[in-house]
Amino acid sequence: PDLTGHEKFGLGNVKYNISRIHVTAVELPSAAISLLPGSEIKLVIGNASLTIDMNWNIRTWMFKDSGRGTVHISKVFVTAIFSTPLDNTGPTSISLTSCRTTSGDIDIKLNGKS
Repeated sequence: PDLTGHEKFGLGNVKYNISRIHVTAVELPSAAISLLPGSEIKLVIGNASLTIDMNWNIRTWMFKDSGRGTVHISKVFVTAIFSTPLDNTGPTSISLTSCRTTSGDIDIKLNGKS
């Protein structure tokens, strides 16, 4: 979905809109799944990266600008624990028990008219 909002900075508001968000690349060089005691599953993803392309525009009381942008997020680490009930009373379900995510580097490039 598009991201639209405003933030107050100094003497005025900054209105922004980020649209046409597309994930263009995902790299998962290290991923592992393991079974834990009981009915839990552990997913560990290491050193992943993600690239996103988007349109953006910004407007303040002094100026407005718009263009294309790219965001590259790297050194992403995720550890997630899922649980699955062991009963046979219905369809199999899975729920997220815990999740921890960290990212190391974020590179943002904005190309605009100004």
